Amino acid sequence: MGGCCSHVSVHDVEFSCKHNHDDGACEHGGDRIMSRGSSEFVSMYSKKGSKEVNQDALTVWKDFTAKKDMIFCGVFDGHGPLGHKFSQSIRDKLPSKLSASIKQSQQKVIKHNDTNATDGISHSKVHVEDKQNMSFSSWEGSFMKCFSEMDEYLAKNIDSKGFSGGSTAVTVIKQGDQLIIGNLGDSRAVLCRRTDDNHLVPVQLTVDLTPDIPSEALRIINCGGKIFSVKEEPRVNRLWRPNGSRPGLAMARAFGNFCLKDYGLISVPDLSYRKLTEQDEFVVLASDGVWDVLTNSEVMDIVASAPKRSMAAKLLVDHAVKAWKRKYVSMVDDCTAICLFLKDQTVLTQS
Repeated sequence: MGGCCSHVSVHDVEFSCKHNHDDGACEHGGDRIMSRGSSEFVSMYSKKGSKEVNQDALTVWKDFTAKKDMIFCGVFDGHGPLGHKFSQSIRDKLPSKLSASIKQSQQKVIKHNDTNATDGISHSKVHVEDKQNMSFSSWEGSFMKCFSEMDEYLAKNIDSKGFSGGSTAVTVIKQGDQLIIGNLGDSRAVLCRRTDDNHLVPVQLTVDLTPDIPSEALRIINCGGKIFSVKEEPRVNRLWRPNGSRPGLAMARAFGNFCLKDYGLISVPDLSYRKLTEQDEFVVLASDGVWDVLTNSEVMDIVASAPKRSMAAKLLVDHAVKAWKRKYVSMVDDCTAICLFLKDQTVLTQS
């Protein structure tokens, strides 16, 4: 990762991109992968922290699954010695896996509807809004399958011994007025809504999946894992192996970290659905480098104050970096953000 925008790392991917466009996107099977910082509806930016390498990665796929009204956004925050390799591999491979799986599921929906029509069954009795809309269970199946396959790939190709780290993943797929959110770890997605009295309010779309959540902690304990904090970070509970030896992980779900997979750590995404309304303005996906130093409301106000949409993500990351320097002086985490704007307007109104 560089310090300015999402790069697709075409040479490292199992496919080649063709037909470059003016907005920095390249095509792959009908999908357009953004490789620059902004477009009409997207602003994206990543900045390395005080570590030697930026372990964050991000990507945006326009015309996802070759559909003009579908877009995929993903932020991946790596950790551990090979954290950057984890996040980059997920960025390069997970979207294409999801695209193929979703296309397959949509074809099944079309065949199912056509069969019902042939049999004289009314389409109103079929639990889909049109011929290509998938049920939530179909979305869930695609995400579960692809996240599992992704984790298997990482175990074979990035970290066969299981002690070299892993990565979070926060992903959003927007199709029309539908939003599908898939989350793994403690990166976060937040929606900005405009109220009837013209105020902006943040709506957190994901849950930070840490050992502090009772249901996550119960699974860890039942699997024999330990949860405790260390004196250097007394407020951060971590997942440990039964003997308490390192590594300790501040997340309950993540790609990689295979030495902890027998003790409650899982790579199963938390999936949710939201129907968008006219009140919804934009969605921000960001790594914990942003959320650790800025509140949801602060993030929302910073993005809304951007003079241009193209500047929003960089403005947000710059604010986060300044906040790190104020609070911790010598330590700055990698900071990465994608701003997905939901309305067809050029200028944002500041709250």
